[in-house]
Amino acid sequence: MSGDGDNSGAASLDTVGLHRLVEVLIERGYRVVGPTLRDDAIVLDPLGSAADLPWGWGVDVAPGHYRVRPRDDGAAFGHSSGPQSWKQFLHPPRRRLWSGSRDGPSTADSDEEVPRYAFLGVRGCDLAAIATLDRVLGRGQFPDNSFVRRHRQIFVVAVNCTEPGGLCFCASMGTGPAAGPGYDLALTERSGGDGVTYVVEVGTDEGADVLAAVPHRGADDAEIDSARAAVQAASHRMGRAMPDANLRNLLIEHRESPQWEEVASRCLTCGNCTMVCPTCYCTSTEDVSDLTGEHAERWQHWASCYEFDFTYVHGGGSVRQSPESRYRHWISHKLGTWHDQFDMSGCVGCGRCIAWCPTGIDITEEMNKMARDD
Repeated sequence: MSGDGDNSGAASLDTVGLHRLVEVLIERGYRVVGPTLRDDAIVLDPLGSAADLPWGWGVDVAPGHYRVRPRDDGAAFGHSSGPQSWKQFLHPPRRRLWSGSRDGPSTADSDEEVPRYAFLGVRGCDLAAIATLDRVLGRGQFPDNSFVRRHRQIFVVAVNCTEPGGLCFCASMGTGPAAGPGYDLALTERSGGDGVTYVVEVGTDEGADVLAAVPHRGADDAEIDSARAAVQAASHRMGRAMPDANLRNLLIEHRESPQWEEVASRCLTCGNCTMVCPTCYCTSTEDVSDLTGEHAERWQHWASCYEFDFTYVHGGGSVRQSPESRYRHWISHKLGTWHDQFDMSGCVGCGRCIAWCPTGIDITEEMNKMARDD
């Protein structure tokens, strides 16, 4: 549960109620997106019904390792972060910005029709990541209008974590395991002798309106206290933790550390960590035309600071040519200069960058090593 205040207003759902919740959201015109099992991973996809959720599946994660496994209960949300984040729906990997032809007027895609998404199963870390993207793309001096339109329309059903994964460190980043502000409804999944049930908190009037259309009952104090205790216990069972130090200053003090060379000897500069990160937002643009030259388009796509040409300066080559300089830039921005730009950290503690690094480089291990050497 997200707080320690008044227990009034919390509701209880069974699995029938969860199925009906998905149906109600679809009936109200939302495209419901949630976790589902596909290609030996738990990924985020549109759901036709709650039956598409990964009932009875969990995951085992470690540096450079991710495997799904069957659970001994029927939990739908008994897993940690998968390879995808909600960023792909709010800040798409590839988007057309402009198109035009020789004989007709050019058209900008600023008025593109975007889906009304309902996100089901958003963890505390990912809810914080959505808020981070909003700070960067939605509320800056020059907001990304595509992001603003998409973000404005979402309905969020968050899930409080009661079973953190082996790479989770949201507690040390202050982003979980309880879902923070920004949800319409928040669920705490409980499995036991009575099957799987959900304690529900309401975050907005729209959330209350949706819940009213779903069969539920008031949650009693025992259910609420049990759910709250499970979330609290999860905060002490994180697989990883950042050091209790000023990470920004730590990175500044170790700017010339030989540790960067050691990391670079393992880093492939593949950019996996930036692609799976729920807050990395960098993009590039490319212009394309057909073979006749009659039609041209401009596209925006995700970019990575690990790309050799990311810092290319015309006539002067790339600024950051070595792997160590590119890794140092990524981690220094994520944990340090992000504070200077946006008054917040760029890391939410989801652990994806550790799981999906081919060589298992661990951002928490590198920061703890610096703290020990300090």
